[in-house]
Amino acid sequence: MKYNSVFDIIGPVMVGPSSSHTAGAARIGKAARNLFGKQPTWAKIHLYESFAKTYRGHGTDFALVGGLLGMETDDPQISKSLELAKEKGLQVEFIEDSASANHPNTVRLIIGDDKEQQELMGISIGGGKVEITELNGFELRLSGNHPAILIMHNDRFGAIASVTKILAKYEVNIGHMEVNRKDVGKEALMVIEVDQNVEDSILQELQAADHIISIAKIVS
Repeated sequence: MKYNSVFDIIGPVMVGPSSSHTAGAARIGKAARNLFGKQPTWAKIHLYESFAKTYRGHGTDFALVGGLLGMETDDPQISKSLELAKEKGLQVEFIEDSASANHPNTVRLIIGDDKEQQELMGISIGGGKVEITELNGFELRLSGNHPAILIMHNDRFGAIASVTKILAKYEVNIGHMEVNRKDVGKEALMVIEVDQNVEDSILQELQAADHIISIAKIVS
């Protein structure tokens, strides 16, 4: 991940103490909530490496939960998110996972409600910047710093073209795009980072495109 300015290194406006362990964690939590599309009622949070060792002292616990509650990094209520989660009916379990990870600030969020669940892996790379590296078993590379559309679709000819044609019609510029599939002809995941937030009406049109199963978005 490249830094564009000195402010990326210093970090975002936030409730401390750490841009990596607090601000980054909050952004991972909020990305998980946005992709889930609603408030989860339970969360199992697996912490690895440095996150597992310091999450209480560095505020990673309340930052992740604050993100799951939809809070921004500078929300003054974020330090009270563990108590607020109980009030809102969000049951949280923290698991200090001993498995190795490719990055010391790694977390796996398994969240859900009584109908469905979602699994996401994220890393905090410093300065409040994050990467989402896995979603429901699909490998991906998503910064969380730009608006994005995640499209689950059948691995069929024309699926990608049908999506890009609609985005072009509404002059939505694609900054980064990747497609990952588990097997030929099965489900695939299209990840598209764009330059502006996409209107819900466009998402509805995308949902009706060829071979599309489901759509989620991350707003800036």
